[in-house]
Amino acid sequence: MRPEFLRLTRDGDVATLTLRRPPLNIMTLEMVAELVQVIEALHGGTDLRLLVIAAEGEVFSAGVDVADHTADRVGRMIALVTRKFQLLLGLECPTLAVVQGTALGGGCELALACDLVLAAEEAVFGQPEISLGVWAPVAMVLLPRLVGLRRALALLLTGARIPAPEAERLGLITAAVPGAQLADEAARLISTLRELSAPVLRSCKATVREHLDQPIAQALEAVGQQYLGRLMALEDPHEGLAAFLEKRRPRWRQR
Repeated sequence: MRPEFLRLTRDGDVATLTLRRPPLNIMTLEMVAELVQVIEALHGGTDLRLLVIAAEGEVFSAGVDVADHTADRVGRMIALVTRKFQLLLGLECPTLAVVQGTALGGGCELALACDLVLAAEEAVFGQPEISLGVWAPVAMVLLPRLVGLRRALALLLTGARIPAPEAERLGLITAAVPGAQLADEAARLISTLRELSAPVLRSCKATVREHLDQPIAQALEAVGQQYLGRLMALEDPHEGLAAFLEKRRPRWRQR
């Protein structure tokens, strides 16, 4: 069934998932269910280099519909939201959020769950759930890992909204750029990733995430072994090294 509130397009090995519920792109239960279905369908494919998440209109997303937090609906909402982020974080390919306007609540969480976040300087990020007497479950997991405990608690406990340049300074996002240049900067970043080996990109992402919370000594040992085992078992690393030594552009075999 074709999603009503989303659009998934493919340009070769780059997929773009666009939120389509302007003006605020508030995510209802039905829309979250569509996100689960679409992201789940992307799993397991080896032909995907990058997933881009974007939004129609002037706002990325103002979050999950408050009406779906009520006692009769919150159980299903939490289950769907948890599944959505498990699937998004578990994608093998890199993910990129392109954010304009505001990204609040579940919209902020959606952006922060991506590997790369490019935002307009005018964009605003925040987790205002505390002002409604609840808290942001996904952000409570992601924020301490991104910015540390103190800063995470400051954002979660106050519901503060911060502009994109500050979000970049804190490490919440990859880069903040002038809004008029957002599309061009996103295209430039996508072009950069397209010049690289897709399986090596996937291997890099997987290795970073697998060892993120390990003690340093243990992680160093494990990553070294995966360099020899996982990475060097691919063909593209050997092609890339040979191309450098031979002073030519690599001819990636994508395997």
